Amino acid sequence: MHHPTWWSRAVFYQIYPRSFADSNGDGVGDLDGITARMDYLAALGVQALWLNPVMVSPMADHGYDVSDPRDIDPLFGDLAALDGLVAAAHDRGIRVTMDLVPNHVSSAHPWFVEALADPSRRDRFIFRDGTGADGASPPNNWVSIFGGPAWTRVPDGQWYLHLFDSAQPDLNWEHPEVFADIEATLRFWLDRGVDGFRIDVAHGMAKPADLPDMDLTENRLLRNKADDPRFDDDAVHDIHRFIRRVLDDYPDAVTVGEIWVHGNEQFAKYLRPDELHLGFNFQLVQADFAADAVRTAIDNSLAAAALAGAPPTWTLSNHDVVREVSRYGDGAVGLARARAMALVTLALPGSVFVYNGAELGLPNVDLPDEVLQDPVWERSGRSERGRDGCRVPIPWSGSHPPYGFAATADTWLPMPAGWESLTVQAQSGDPSSTLELYRRAIELRSARTEFSGDGVEWIGPQTFRRTGGLMCVVNTGDAPLPLPAGEVLLASGPLADGALPPDTAAWVV
Repeated sequence: MHHPTWWSRAVFYQIYPRSFADSNGDGVGDLDGITARMDYLAALGVQALWLNPVMVSPMADHGYDVSDPRDIDPLFGDLAALDGLVAAAHDRGIRVTMDLVPNHVSSAHPWFVEALADPSRRDRFIFRDGTGADGASPPNNWVSIFGGPAWTRVPDGQWYLHLFDSAQPDLNWEHPEVFADIEATLRFWLDRGVDGFRIDVAHGMAKPADLPDMDLTENRLLRNKADDPRFDDDAVHDIHRFIRRVLDDYPDAVTVGEIWVHGNEQFAKYLRPDELHLGFNFQLVQADFAADAVRTAIDNSLAAAALAGAPPTWTLSNHDVVREVSRYGDGAVGLARARAMALVTLALPGSVFVYNGAELGLPNVDLPDEVLQDPVWERSGRSERGRDGCRVPIPWSGSHPPYGFAATADTWLPMPAGWESLTVQAQSGDPSSTLELYRRAIELRSARTEFSGDGVEWIGPQTFRRTGGLMCVVNTGDAPLPLPAGEVLLASGPLADGALPPDTAAWVV
């Protein structure tokens, strides 16, 4: 293991800013809204925040198309609002990390505008001549992760690469100006007091020089095949080493990479001592609620991190995937299983990321077609609904939309009826609520010595023990499960005559 650092066992809280809290009544969450709710985050007990992108952007992909990486988009506020947020968080002992988007920029970025006007300035992107008669076909067969081709033709006949939306042209990471610009961005935010970055598509950036054709049999969102030439090119590690050299000038700053690769050896490469500090391993996100699937995901994730001597990183959801309540079956069953898996996750060594709303037990929302905004919807020919269902705003109070999220019911995505029991107000102080379960679990995780140590030992198909002594039992079966001897520290639901009911987890010491 590396020497202990704050992020090696922190609970991070992921904030999707447009959906967290709206301070100015426009129906879109913003930075001042987050600052106004900082006491809520402190009471939850989290040690760090991760903010999804708030830089200047035309919002073709809700901020992941950045046109100015060193300023705040007016939709969310300004630099003073960001400074105020960081100060309010730091006053409460909470760190703040931001999203970094190094694979691509917005088509409105000054570099790309210049590239369209002057072909001699296209070397900061990946432009190529087409194939076939008059170059009318794309340079290769690559497809966009969001659907459709990964190439768009410009009026003079050349094509540019975009692994995501056409409004997100990929950068050419063989160009020195790209390195210089990312360093300027890193230092700009770190010098303002930001504590690190979540790096978007950390397995991207580098592309093979010959741009070979890809296998077209699998292209689901961020589920690329092992031999996909679009991702995990070995040169990407030089980029991470460069980023790490900058971060090393800020010893308490952290990087956590979004890494979708195949095999523990490939994953571990990103966590070498001179690359990323942390890496998202999405095994638990993809695991069914079944004993063997959960154990396999945990063992796999621990093994991958151990190969690099890095702390493991855990999450059950984020802004790109179906919320865990819905993934585990929706309704009472889905909620019970999500609560159980929250205890499983928070019992594990390493760092944990909680997506805003998970602590309230929010489900995915089945939104009507006409309100969908994710570019996946249109680019897939309206065959994939995209990710909007997990991005609906947070309910704070009251009995009907917008539940205290905003002063207007016309929120950027509509909030459903029937969420009055899920609001922060309704759940606060109710010992049976999901919010209080999270608060208590995070408090215990942070304070008790039983959560110490990096080792996990399985003492049954559904029970593991931490080195420090904590036992976590999860019942994925259909009959009550006997609990091991000891004190029940916390359970995700009521016990049944001292036994653990189905779809329930407990901590025992």
